[in-house]
Amino acid sequence: MKLHLKRGILFLGFLLAAFAVAAGGYALGSNRYGQPKTIIHLVVVKWKPGVTDAQKQQVLDGIKKMAAETPGIENIWVKPARVQPRDFSTAFVIEFKDRAAADAYAESAAHKEFDDMYVPLRANSLSIQVTN
Repeated sequence: MKLHLKRGILFLGFLLAAFAVAAGGYALGSNRYGQPKTIIHLVVVKWKPGVTDAQKQQVLDGIKKMAAETPGIENIWVKPARVQPRDFSTAFVIEFKDRAAADAYAESAAHKEFDDMYVPLRANSLSIQVTN
């Protein structure tokens, strides 16, 4: 009788351990995401005919310069992985700390200087801002 009791306890222990491992694996495998309160500013660009690769690079370098000079810019992305519609060939993203930083950027001297260089080169652009 003691043998059956020991086997029952061992079996129950094994089942509990297996359940714990399965539950832990499920918890670790669950997708976790956040919803930050930053402002994401996404721009896709269609260039005018004849705009050179050097001019396009100048625009991307201008975004980096602007980010370095503008308080409240947290991150930038300047290498698009995929852009649609296809006649738009460049995209960039600027992440702002908050709405106040995005609004200040829009009125900043660095943004005006960037626009003076960038706007004459683009045929069209789409601009979207997203937050939570």
